[in-house]
Amino acid sequence: MKIDPNSKADLSAQIAGAIRDAIISGALIMDSRLPSEAELAENFAVSRPTVREALKRLAAQSLIRTQRGAFGGAFVNRLSYEEAYNHHITTSTLLLGMNGVSFDTACEARFALERACAVLSAERRTPDHLATMRVETLRQAQPGLSDEAFCASDVAFHRALVDGADNPVLSYQLAGAVEAMQPLMNMITFTARSRKEIVRLHTCIADASEARNSAAVAEALTELETYTKMLAQSVFAAKAQAAIADGVAP
Repeated sequence: MKIDPNSKADLSAQIAGAIRDAIISGALIMDSRLPSEAELAENFAVSRPTVREALKRLAAQSLIRTQRGAFGGAFVNRLSYEEAYNHHITTSTLLLGMNGVSFDTACEARFALERACAVLSAERRTPDHLATMRVETLRQAQPGLSDEAFCASDVAFHRALVDGADNPVLSYQLAGAVEAMQPLMNMITFTARSRKEIVRLHTCIADASEARNSAAVAEALTELETYTKMLAQSVFAAKAQAAIADGVAP
């Protein structure tokens, strides 16, 4: 494991990257003990505080764990899909927010990915997945439900649909699409949406899932995508009109 001392990149980030690459390549296997801080400092020709910072970066990514005691040290972690969800969601949220991805682009990606799960979900969903979709649809129809609670229920509904595919790789990949994109979309469209219409579409999805009709699930998702994009367009148009009325460039 080597780093470039002449690089402008932070040394601790370089060390963390080198160790991460060794883990990914299999040079460092799961549950193996990393060299000590002193050994790593000597190997990378840096100070121990720099090594310590690199290890903190890796621990924050759940790539390593530390243990105290005579047999302690830093060990390569056995990362699970569930543990990686939060990192993936955070990264997706930051990418969308920092790179100015358009609403239509995000919406298109999110529903294309979700439709990709429709066939498998319709075939493999369990009674529990279906029950979750039904419960969340009923919750969304409750009068007086706050926007925050409606959004959380919306995410839970689509999470159940995705998880119904019984494919951990798909669930991980769509964690960002559903749990990062959905709240952002709700944030933009909540003032214009009809909860009744969303409940209707969610009911169609749940009905199709119960009948194991993947084509009908995909069709309802496409209808939901079209409705979501229409809501965003109406919100953006209203904001533009308000800006013109206030004499401000939209």
